[in-house]
Amino acid sequence: MQKLNYILTLSLLFSFTGLLYPQDKDDLAKKSQNPVANMISLPLQNNTSFNIGPYDRTQNVLNIQPVYPITLSENLNLITRTIIPVISQPIGEIDSKFGIGDINFTTFFSPADPGKIIWGLGPTFFLPTASDAFLGSEKWSVGPALVVLTMPGSWVIGFLANNVWSFAGKEERADVNQMLIQYFINYNLSDGWYLSSAPIITANWKAESGQQWTVPFGGGFGKIFKIGSQPLNAQVQAFANVVKPDNGADWSMRLQLQFLFPK
Repeated sequence: MQKLNYILTLSLLFSFTGLLYPQDKDDLAKKSQNPVANMISLPLQNNTSFNIGPYDRTQNVLNIQPVYPITLSENLNLITRTIIPVISQPIGEIDSKFGIGDINFTTFFSPADPGKIIWGLGPTFFLPTASDAFLGSEKWSVGPALVVLTMPGSWVIGFLANNVWSFAGKEERADVNQMLIQYFINYNLSDGWYLSSAPIITANWKAESGQQWTVPFGGGFGKIFKIGSQPLNAQVQAFANVVKPDNGADWSMRLQLQFLFPK
């Protein structure tokens, strides 16, 4: 995992050295910030959470997130997004588990030619694919997902939300009823640079009162750049958890490298 962090950091450094391409990178930045853009992409998003539990341990989750759009008609696209988490989970004072977590698959039906308000709506599924019981729910879960955004001028502003409920799986494991809301506010500067705030707010409705919400606050910056013929999007963000369960992380850092395949 340290090697991966090094690769992501090195990619960020490449973005600072002038390996750039012309003016279409500003348009590409806005497309890369649109969850239902008609563009194939492969984000590698690494989230490190600090000071978890009574022993102040560190959790690391690498989300491999291929996005693949499908044209259903001249008026409608189907945007598929799969999230494959690779998790290093602390357990107790010194132990940890490493492996694959539960895979999340989402499909958004979205207009091919939207107006000022861009939207997508569809189902999201969680599959009990975890390689270890500590890394997943061992439940099948499903629910609705919605994304709404607008892109006035240099801004990209919107939110993504879903709620899932378990419907099958191991009976001895707790049922799932959880919500996710991610708002995103991006301001695009010149030459592919942008400022971004995209925290992920979660609520576990099965937890006890006062232990349900995790609400981070923060942001960072990113840049569109190019290595050879491959356009990429690199960003770094940091978040403090202003509301969290008793054993939740105090803060987290996100490093993301996104491979872009514009048409």
